[in-house]
Amino acid sequence: MIKFRLAHLGLAMAALGFTAATPVLGLSTAYAAEAVRPEIAGPLQAAQKMMQAGRAKDALNELRKLDGKNPTANEQYLIERVRAGAASTAGDYDTAARSFEKLIDSGKLSASERANFSEGLIGIYMRAKEFGKANAAIQRSLKDRDDPKMRAYLVQNYMAMGNAAEATRLLEADLRAAEKAGRTPPEEPLQWMANLQNKSGDKVGYVATIEKLAAHYPKSSYWADLLNRIVSKPGFADRLRVDVSRLQLANNLLKKPSEYMELAQLVLRDGAAAEAVKIVDKGYKAGILGVGADAPRHQRLKDLADKTLAEFNKNVATTEASLQKVADNDGLVNLGYAMVQAGQAEKGLALMEKASAAGNLKRPEDAKLRLGQAYAAAGKKAKAISTLKTVGGKDGTAELARYWIMAINHPMT
Repeated sequence: MIKFRLAHLGLAMAALGFTAATPVLGLSTAYAAEAVRPEIAGPLQAAQKMMQAGRAKDALNELRKLDGKNPTANEQYLIERVRAGAASTAGDYDTAARSFEKLIDSGKLSASERANFSEGLIGIYMRAKEFGKANAAIQRSLKDRDDPKMRAYLVQNYMAMGNAAEATRLLEADLRAAEKAGRTPPEEPLQWMANLQNKSGDKVGYVATIEKLAAHYPKSSYWADLLNRIVSKPGFADRLRVDVSRLQLANNLLKKPSEYMELAQLVLRDGAAAEAVKIVDKGYKAGILGVGADAPRHQRLKDLADKTLAEFNKNVATTEASLQKVADNDGLVNLGYAMVQAGQAEKGLALMEKASAAGNLKRPEDAKLRLGQAYAAAGKKAKAISTLKTVGGKDGTAELARYWIMAINHPMT
């Protein structure tokens, strides 16, 4: 399951606009020009030195010495600015929130600073689980301007509150708006949506969201989740497991020697000897095959794939003639695919196209899926995608075709 994070307290520290190493009295020319009495400046500087030394709680205690000193508006502003940093660092959220509120209300912040401090205050509220206050602060910011960042915080806040319905409503609206505008939907909101759908048991919605994540942000975790789910989907045809493994190979998800060996054996069974050679070679290059106690078995498979490919190349014309004679279009589709994998792309594709158009196929959707894969293997991206878009079926072929389009458009690196 994908995890989400709440707004971090780093928001609060970033909003302060200074680090522990910044001199207190040099924070801003807007108020540094005003006089600060020695009895105020001394504890302020001492508090900041304590912060530099990592003693945030001591800094807070030092600042308490200024209570009752009747500070001017400027001095109070300086005190709260340092106190906000110390309290945020010390985890004293109540004190940090009060200081941020005073800073926001001080009238001394520019518009951009006010926005940053408001964001920092929201981070404090959320960290302290003051979700009602966080909601109110976010809504106030959104009234000033429709900031996508603030909308994201609002979603996070509703999720933290357990209000999945409102979080989902906001996410759906934002994701629809992004798609309507032709923008790539951001990854994190998609992750949040997947979490909400997973928790609510919305399997169809969850898979649709994971598809978007895999398409726009191709990562092994998304692809692994997607392919694991399609195999377990009711009605999925066992014969298509080889195509799932092909997608796993394309997305670098095969990690075990047994996975490489099984896929190579399956494509050998289907007559695609050149593809088997490529699979085995990739396993060797990845350091997965050819090592360990089973290295001799790996070598035997490699030798078998090489020998089968040599025989295929020697007999391809005879095989084609035999299949043409009995009008075995399924066999011709498979032969054409094997020829494409063996480097005879133009002839193999022409054979597949002719056999597919002739009809009398046991599984027409399988044939279109294989033709799309062949176009992709031949480097004909546009033809591959247009062909795969025509694949239907309810036993997994349609989903696999869609996933191949995703893999072609957004390959994993």
